[in-house]
Formats: sequence, C-alpha cells, structure tokens
Amino acid sequence: MAIQTAKLSYLRMAPRKVRAIADIMRGLSANEAEAQLLLMPRRAAKPLLKLLRSATAGAKQRNIANAEDLVIEKITVDGASMLKRSLPRARGSASPIQRKMSHVTLILGAPKAEAKRRFTIVVKKKSKLPPEETKVKKKKQSVKEEDTKGRERKAGFFRRMFARKSI
Repeated sequence: MAIQTAKLSYLRMAPRKVRAIADIMRGLSANEAEAQLLLMPRRAAKPLLKLLRSATAGAKQRNIANAEDLVIEKITVDGASMLKRSLPRARGSASPIQRKMSHVTLILGAPKAEAKRRFTIVVKKKSKLPPEETKVKKKKQSVKEEDTKGRERKAGFFRRMFARKSI
C-alpha cells in the first residue's frame, strides 16, 4: 500500500485551533477535504489546504494511482516550541505571553473502496496581459452631464455627494 507523507513545521498557530480543522479533514478523500478547506473561513484552513495540495502533488510525482482519490489516513497536530514574550503591566511588573506554534503531519493512503468523486476543483492560474495591452494605456474619459441650468457637470463621486436633494 502506497502512502504519501507531508509535514508542516512551526506553523504560527495554536495547536488547539489547528486541531479543530484537522478533525474535520480526517477520513475524507483528498478531493473532498480540499473542497471543505476552500470554503472554510477559519485562519488555519489556508495552511492546511497548502499542505494537502503539497501531499497530493507529491503523490502525483511518485506515480501513486489517482492522487486525488487518496484518503487522509492520519493527520496529527502537535505542539511546537513557544515564543515567550511579556506584556508590561502596572507598577513595573510584566505578565508572560506564550506564542504557540504547531507541527502538522499529514498521511495520505489508498482508499479502501472505490468512491465516486463528489467535487471537481478548478484552480485558476494567473496570467499576464498580452504585451500590446500593457503598452497602450486607456485614458479615462470623464462622463459629463448637464444640470437643470444647462451647465456641464462631472458625474461621479462629487455629483453624488454634493447634489442638492430634490423634495
């Protein structure tokens, strides 16, 4: 059975917060876990998504069959060393602050049974503009309109902000 391991060391987040996301991922297929992480608003989801994509890319490179169909067998979040800081308090004292860090280990394995994919994830690739468009810069044309007395006025922010209210 082929497995793929990916590790993320010294993630600047508390292990408790990362474990909450890791628990959701455990047991899902790589494709489904990626879909879950893309929609998750928590801050720990972004580094875990990057780790998952790294693991699937490694599986593709090693020619493990259907890297997207792999299942997250095991994901562990351990505490790393802490940065020790202090916060100044009254009368010259200080209270300690511990900036916690995490180590994350992700193990992808082959699925036990063939499952149908529920999601197809499309990653948009960034592309540069064609060279002829970068050279020619379009000038913004100001939109002019006439007010009630026949004077031309620029439409836009000032028009909206300083227009007299009609009763």
